[in-house]
Amino acid sequence: MRPEADDAVLIREYKANGHLDTLAALYQRYMDLVYGVCLKYLDPEPAKDEVMLIFEELIVKLKQHEVQNFKSWLHVLTRNHCLMKLRSAKTREGLEVSMEDRPLMETGENLHHEQGNGLSLEKNLQVMEKCLDTLPEEQKRSVDLFYLQEKSYREVEELTGYDIKKVKSYIQNGKRNLKLCMDKQALKAEGGVK
Repeated sequence: MRPEADDAVLIREYKANGHLDTLAALYQRYMDLVYGVCLKYLDPEPAKDEVMLIFEELIVKLKQHEVQNFKSWLHVLTRNHCLMKLRSAKTREGLEVSMEDRPLMETGENLHHEQGNGLSLEKNLQVMEKCLDTLPEEQKRSVDLFYLQEKSYREVEELTGYDIKKVKSYIQNGKRNLKLCMDKQALKAEGGVK
């Protein structure tokens, strides 16, 4: 059985019975991934704390969303959780938070999450995946490696064989095209009304 299919079974069970041991069994599979993502943003001890807080967040959020690919969804949830933690810490310290620090799912990058258009995180991920598929191959590959797999420009250059200037261009143009596509999809979802 594929892990995704396995995950789907556990998600259905958890939504049906609400048993935390079912959710714990699912989460246990990805705790290393969650901890690894947390470590990109936080020191080791706070990262461990956030792994537990993310589990608590899952108790509620997994019931609210239709999740097709749990691993990807959890990765984005974890990343956004950590970025929100950093943002609140910076806000408390009175520091400016740049657009680059904002979670992907909350910026005008354009999943319209903050605008309250009713699109769920899972729906936004599905739209993003569809829009990614519309990009030219070089842009799609570069955007995927840079944003979703969190590779550096150098790593993208090494993995693709594209010149570094091309990599930066593909990422910039891919991001813009992805945003345009997702804006269009969000408008469709809202019935053509902003």
